[in-house]
This record gives sequence, C-alpha cells and structure tokens, in this order.
Amino acid sequence: MLSKQELKPLIIIGGGGHASVLVDILRAQKRNILAVICPDDISVRRVFSGIPHYKSDEDVLNFSTEDVLLVNGIGMLPRSCLKRNVNERFEALGFEFETVIASSAEISEFAQLENGSQVFAGAIVQAGVKIGRHSVVNTGAIIEHDCDIGEHNHIAPSAILCGQVTTGDNVYIGAGATVIQNLNLGRGCIVGAGATILKNVEKNVLVYSSLNQKQNLDNNES
Repeated sequence: MLSKQELKPLIIIGGGGHASVLVDILRAQKRNILAVICPDDISVRRVFSGIPHYKSDEDVLNFSTEDVLLVNGIGMLPRSCLKRNVNERFEALGFEFETVIASSAEISEFAQLENGSQVFAGAIVQAGVKIGRHSVVNTGAIIEHDCDIGEHNHIAPSAILCGQVTTGDNVYIGAGATVIQNLNLGRGCIVGAGATILKNVEKNVLVYSSLNQKQNLDNNES
C-alpha cells in the first residue's frame, strides 16, 4: 500500500452534493486535492473552500495523466448516462480514477473493489464481495457476503443486499431497499426506494414496491 506521501494528487469532477461528500472524505484523509471541475458556483459549499475551481471539463487536460488521479463527483440518477460518459471519456484519454473509501466504512480484506468505486461513511462490504468499476456504495448501505456488483451501479443510502446477490451494469438500487439472497438484478434495472426484492429482476425493469410491482423501461439502455 502506498503511503500518503506517495499517493497521487486528485482532481474532482463535479461540484454538487455527491462531490461535496467525496471531498469531505478525502480532506479528512489528508489527500491533496488540486482542483474541482464544475461549471456552477461551488462557493456555497464550505467543504470546497481553498480548493482551486475550474469551470470546464477541458481544464482537466491541463494536468498530466501520469501525475494525477480523477474522482468522479457527479451524482448518479436512474437512467442517466452522464456520470458513465465522463468516466469513459477521460479513461479514453489515459486518465485513471481513484477508488474512494470513507474511513468509517467497514471493508473486508477479502472483498474486491475495482478502480473508481466509491464507498461512503458507515457502509459495510463483507467477505467475498466484488464491487465493479465506478460503482457507488452510499452511506450506510450493506453489501453482504459474496455479492457481485456490476459496473456503474449506485447502491443508495441504507440499502441492503443480502448474500450472493448479483447485479448487472448500470443498476440503481434506491434508498432503504432490500434485496434478499441469491437473486440476480439485470442490467439497467432500477429498484425503487424502500422496495423488498424477493425474486430476480429482468434488465431494464423498474421495481417499485415490496410486492415486486414493475414496469418496463424504454429499450435504450443507459
């Protein structure tokens, strides 16, 4: 593991609420944040105080791919591809994204977190879990043993995935939802806040209640 002196400095993309939580985590960990990239005014959020503010994504290109790591602070909304597009654009240019883990999160040494994943305060990730690239495990979420989380997932606050749940890419699981063990959630599906999922969910389906009421989403996968 690299020491703090060897860790690369960071560029934060995004200046909203999601980015502010990430910056709070990183400042507490004494990480060196060189810039926040956001077209909007970020001065209302004190957590960004003292960090240089640039307004165009093109400003990222002023930094060397060898010298910095990026952190994607754009919040994820269901069916939105903005966050993923940012990841893909800058990775194609040779940049890498940092994996961010809050100090209060509990991560098993036998779990695997891929590049660019983010785990927020109070989250628990148990043994045998794999978190795919650029997926977010938000505040207080619980990922139980042997779950396999795809890329670009968002597990909202206080959601619970019981053991051996598998998700495809681009899955959104709402706040306080529960997914029981041994289930598969298909690519692009959305689990509504507070729902309890008792059976597999097909790709591109919205499940919005504990009775597994659902509706098909459009055919354009995000």
